[in-house]
Amino acid sequence: MAKTKPNDKKTQRHAKSALNRAAGSHSKQSTRTPTEKPEVLLGQATASLQQGDIEQSVLLAKRALGLLDTQSAQSLPAFNLLGEIHIELGEIEAARQYFLQAVAIDTDGTVDEELGGGAEKFLWLAQLSEEGGTDSLRWYEKGASALRTQIQALQERKKLNEVGELLLEEKKKKLAVALCGVVEVYMTDLSWEEDAEQKCESLVTEATLVAPEFPEPWQTLANVRISQSRLQDAQAALRRSLDLWKHLPPENSQIPDFPTRVSLARLLMESDMDVEAIEVLERLVGEDDSSVEVWYLGGWGLYILGEKQRNGELTAETSDGDNWRVSWVSSRQWLSHSLRLFDQQDYEDERLGEHARELLATLEAALGGAVGGGEDEDGDEWEDDEDENADEEMAGS
Repeated sequence: MAKTKPNDKKTQRHAKSALNRAAGSHSKQSTRTPTEKPEVLLGQATASLQQGDIEQSVLLAKRALGLLDTQSAQSLPAFNLLGEIHIELGEIEAARQYFLQAVAIDTDGTVDEELGGGAEKFLWLAQLSEEGGTDSLRWYEKGASALRTQIQALQERKKLNEVGELLLEEKKKKLAVALCGVVEVYMTDLSWEEDAEQKCESLVTEATLVAPEFPEPWQTLANVRISQSRLQDAQAALRRSLDLWKHLPPENSQIPDFPTRVSLARLLMESDMDVEAIEVLERLVGEDDSSVEVWYLGGWGLYILGEKQRNGELTAETSDGDNWRVSWVSSRQWLSHSLRLFDQQDYEDERLGEHARELLATLEAALGGAVGGGEDEDGDEWEDDEDENADEEMAGS
């Protein structure tokens, strides 16, 4: 018996029905939100923050926090990350509240750092303190105490592998930074206390012993010595700080951060180390040429250097003939550029602007010529110098 011909319409209806069921099933599956994991969201939030997408970062971190018990240690990474995100947003009070919530869970920093515990939140709260003084001191000391405990635990291990050694070094650096922070508080907000100088001595000594290969403790020691009018000791400490990183390439993590090196340049100038200060500032300009303060300090440093050359205060090895004029032309260039950025950025430090203008007036009286014209000429000269340096580097490579 021959096979009957299939009913085309019936077949099409079955086919459509099957397609509709499949499409419906797929549609339902696609609208489901897979179970979100807080740790995944926090990883994505961290990546977004590193990429500069702060808005996305805060959304992801808050979603992660919403999935966690805010009273448990599991929420510590979210609180810490949200604190750091809000610092980037400039919302300091919100950042402080997130760190305080983390402190409420990990009151002494004994929770493992991998779980979001440790000293970091205390150090942030010390820096974010509105009151400063004893309040900052309290948080710094809590952070230092937590770090000392961690360092002791690592040192008590019989043998550390490479990862353990790196972790120990990192903890020591953080402790040194915390101790330097306490010194800064005693030199400013609590300088009136009778034992402030003694405490500074004790703290900065501990910092240099804990992390002798880290530049910041030596820089802090120099600051203490300057306050004591011990200039030679300050210079020795500054040289030791500089020698630890000045030969390193820009990308090396051992180089102090930008603000720390700006402070270093000021200390070098206070210690009559003008040439070293200018070298530090030139390097900073190479990294970021939009800093009003760096251009101003460079101009001021070159002015001081030229003044010493003009007055014969420098030896023949470091100064001859019209070197003072060269230094002052460069000073005019730096100061003019600083003031141009000052106006462009609506910079708030009026005292800096006034001092820069005073220095420029003195330079113009000595050198002659309009400020604007001098800047343009010097600007062209800079471009030529940069081109020559680039050519030399290419030839050398």
